[in-house]
Amino acid sequence: MTSDAVRIGVAGLGRAFMLMLPTFRADTRVRLVACAAPRAESRDAFEAEFGGTGYSDVEAMAADPEVEAIYVATPHQMHAEHVEAAAHHGKHILVDKPLAVTLDDADRMVKAAEDAGVHLIVGPSHSFDAPVLQARAMIDSGALGAVRMVQAFNYTDFLYRPRRPEELRTEEGGGVLFSQGVHQIDIVRLLCGGLGRRVSAMTGAWDPARPTEGAYSALMDFHGGAFATLTYSGYAHFDSDIWMNNVAELGGDKSPEAYGRARRALEGLDAEAEARLKTTRTYGAGDAPPTARHHEHFGPVIVLCDRGDLRLTPDGVEVFGDFARHFEETPLSTVPRETVIDALVAAVRRNKPPAQTGRWGRASLEVCYAILHSAATGVAAELTRQCGIYQEEMTP
Repeated sequence: MTSDAVRIGVAGLGRAFMLMLPTFRADTRVRLVACAAPRAESRDAFEAEFGGTGYSDVEAMAADPEVEAIYVATPHQMHAEHVEAAAHHGKHILVDKPLAVTLDDADRMVKAAEDAGVHLIVGPSHSFDAPVLQARAMIDSGALGAVRMVQAFNYTDFLYRPRRPEELRTEEGGGVLFSQGVHQIDIVRLLCGGLGRRVSAMTGAWDPARPTEGAYSALMDFHGGAFATLTYSGYAHFDSDIWMNNVAELGGDKSPEAYGRARRALEGLDAEAEARLKTTRTYGAGDAPPTARHHEHFGPVIVLCDRGDLRLTPDGVEVFGDFARHFEETPLSTVPRETVIDALVAAVRRNKPPAQTGRWGRASLEVCYAILHSAATGVAAELTRQCGIYQEEMTP
């Protein structure tokens, strides 16, 4: 085993890469050595900062012998093609959530990685947030007994942030479920052990100008007896960061002036102008997120167990026992999203996969489709592609 930095090629230099940029800059366990992106300006900026080689297509980058692992941060509908290219060339893969747009693509991606003998990790997602992992460790200790119920809520302005046209079409992975719901699903599955049984849900698509799902509420039950409620709205009125000590999703302190900013930025823009506005958030054009003073989060999460309840916060986990309550702080690392790099390095250097494997990502994607199916039919959707946090998988 070597302690050398894992050499990473990045596929896509858009918003997802921008959110990981502070991590790549700060963590010496990884080194960016190549990129693939269609915009020459982004490739030039990458080469100027990191060196290495910029490619105009992912296939060429995947063939680069200097690359050990590829971070796939391209639009959702491109994930399958790019993961297959990486696997074909024997590269380990970190693919941004969601794993894919369709379950057929997810099946192809899992098979490609397993056939090639490479690790496929789905992230970053909020299931990597340090307070979530701390809560999971508390559950694993057995001190609180079994998990019985989880409640997860989040209310944001997601639907009114700048979008490309396909991001507002459900069939192309648009709407809140595939980009946002999968975060919440990942968190809840991790806390409940992963093996979902069925889902009952309703969705909302309430703005004709944004013709996709902007909200959902779901009830999900698990093998082992736990159940969870998951509620999300991206319609930009009530902001649940109020319930998170006014800490924003990325861990920064929330400014009161931020209220309504997303909607105001879109006023008077047509689809083409909106897509151009989104490009201002890409590498070489926009700024990386500022340093945060708290952990990232995805809204309020409450875990109810036999002998106590847990409330996840951006700074740690509040524990409510039978006779007393206390707060367990989660130390903040100087490396944002350090847990994602922990998982990548453990997989590449020690052959130790995290919970969030390709099979895990496929299981969370299945829940997205189960929510859509149940909402459309009024019938609970059975789950057959689930896997647990310790990698066991249900037999369909």
